[in-house]
Amino acid sequence: MGQAVLQTQMSGEDYLAWESLQAERHDFLGGEVFAMAGAEDRHVTVSLNAAMALRQHLAGTPCRTFMADMKVQAHDAYFYPDVLVTCSETDRASSLVKRDPKLIVEVLSPSTAAYDRGEKFARYRSIASLEEIAFVDLDTRRSDVYRRGTDGLWVLHPFDAGATVVLSSLGVSITAETLFAEID
Repeated sequence: MGQAVLQTQMSGEDYLAWESLQAERHDFLGGEVFAMAGAEDRHVTVSLNAAMALRQHLAGTPCRTFMADMKVQAHDAYFYPDVLVTCSETDRASSLVKRDPKLIVEVLSPSTAAYDRGEKFARYRSIASLEEIAFVDLDTRRSDVYRRGTDGLWVLHPFDAGATVVLSSLGVSITAETLFAEID
């Protein structure tokens, strides 16, 4: 997570207006704005691999796949997930912010892993439409997929290095070869 760039509290509406004028991306969390650091090539490649696999699988459906520059609202926060999928008509009508994602994928970097698995994960879980969250670890090549159960509880489904990642919310499986293609 980056450092707060503004000291004063900001409303969500103010953030959206301000953010649209910025050259760099910023997360918004409970009234504070945080500059986001750029990503290394492995991070971008794995994000793209996941997005491409999801987009190909979802072709011809009402679901849409988005990458790093699309904001998602999670209660009083706005984030830029690495990959998100929404099947919502409401989201289709909103060109700048998605509010009803079905799946979020976060590719973990050493500098952001604790934030992604901690505060961001807690906020993501507040999104009623969200069924799965996948955390992909670049260094270990393991993936942790959390699925919301019918009881509302989030259950961990771990996938070891080399395993095919199953995303039940969309009925898709992504092989390790596909997910980590072109990564040395």
